[in-house]
Amino acid sequence: MTGLVIAIPSKGRLEENVSAFFDRAGLTIRRSGGSRRYRAAISGIDDAEIAFLSASEIARELAAGSVHFGVTGLDLVHETLADGGERADAIHLVTPLGFGHADVVVAVPSVWIDVDTMDDLAEVAEDFRARRGRRMRVATKYINLARRHFAEAGIVDYRIVESLGATEGAPAAGSAEVIVDITTTGSTLAANALKVLDGGLILASEAHLVAAKTADWNDKARAAATTVLDRIAAELRARAIREIRAVVTNPLQVAAEASNLFGTVAPFGSIPSPLTLHCPAGQAYMCAQWLKAQGAETVTIGRLDDVFEPENPLLAALEAALPAV
Repeated sequence: MTGLVIAIPSKGRLEENVSAFFDRAGLTIRRSGGSRRYRAAISGIDDAEIAFLSASEIARELAAGSVHFGVTGLDLVHETLADGGERADAIHLVTPLGFGHADVVVAVPSVWIDVDTMDDLAEVAEDFRARRGRRMRVATKYINLARRHFAEAGIVDYRIVESLGATEGAPAAGSAEVIVDITTTGSTLAANALKVLDGGLILASEAHLVAAKTADWNDKARAAATTVLDRIAAELRARAIREIRAVVTNPLQVAAEASNLFGTVAPFGSIPSPLTLHCPAGQAYMCAQWLKAQGAETVTIGRLDDVFEPENPLLAALEAALPAV
């Protein structure tokens, strides 16, 4: 009986980010035999194996159920699995991982000064065909995403030109009039004299941990998945909060008020001194100032490596998504 197989990108910035994330979560990848080996182990988890694949291959293998977990961009998941029903049947989105942010967008030449929205593009597409006797060309590697978005915008007078290279160069090269591509900062689009249309955001993508529902979720795989998700949930929780400590005269009341004001929790109760609060990261400094106003002389704010909680929502959601044993 085989154990858990986790597919991660084999190269590039995404591979670096995934490896760093796994390290922070206590899931150290042991890749014996050098970087050319496409299988690796995870320290301390005997029944788990890493498979190194390209990001697009990961999406396909998840869809086929050939791996249990995969880390890939949401853009490739939505492109590979053509519709919502297919995605719901094949995969479960476990959690976003906080890196690999990028947008899939519709962009046109900046010199199209009268084209700023998808509605404008619909009019241009109709006029283009009437004037030139052919359909407007859209260069992209996101064929399914583009077709769905254009259909939602009511645009039918176009044809897809599949792009396997630098999509943003297609309008300048004369091979297409419009592009659908992925962008992080927009600087590459601007450098190629392109602009994103209002309503042209197709998908805000991010690296996700994804589970394949149709994989062989045997006892070994499920047990290893429990360990992996416990560590990932602990890392994600720690990243999202700050630990605040302060000595206050009425810790029970202060803890209750801080919970209402800032969404804090007192993980060790309100009796210990100093009072320890876990606070959403974005609220930490305001909470610290408020504690000072409540009489605390010294307030400390600290970052945490891991926070293991009684319940793991990632594991509960996965178990609910998988077929019953």
